[in-house]
Amino acid sequence: MIMLERSAEEERERLAGLDGEERMAQWQRWWEASKAAQAAVTEHAEATGQNRYEVEQAVKKAVRHPGPESAAT
Repeated sequence: MIMLERSAEEERERLAGLDGEERMAQWQRWWEASKAAQAAVTEHAEATGQNRYEVEQAVKKAVRHPGPESAAT
């Protein structure tokens, strides 16, 4: 899940400074990566009986604000 969210975040960052068709193509790449990350979160939450929102927030936090232990992954 973290790798998928990291990928989605990287695709989102690539939107900066783009316009026109180039932006639309990059937006589509971001959208697909984001959908994959969201699907993984949902699947994990359902499989483990965890709150989906809490799982999503934990994944986003791990990607956007990595601690020393997760910086290498």
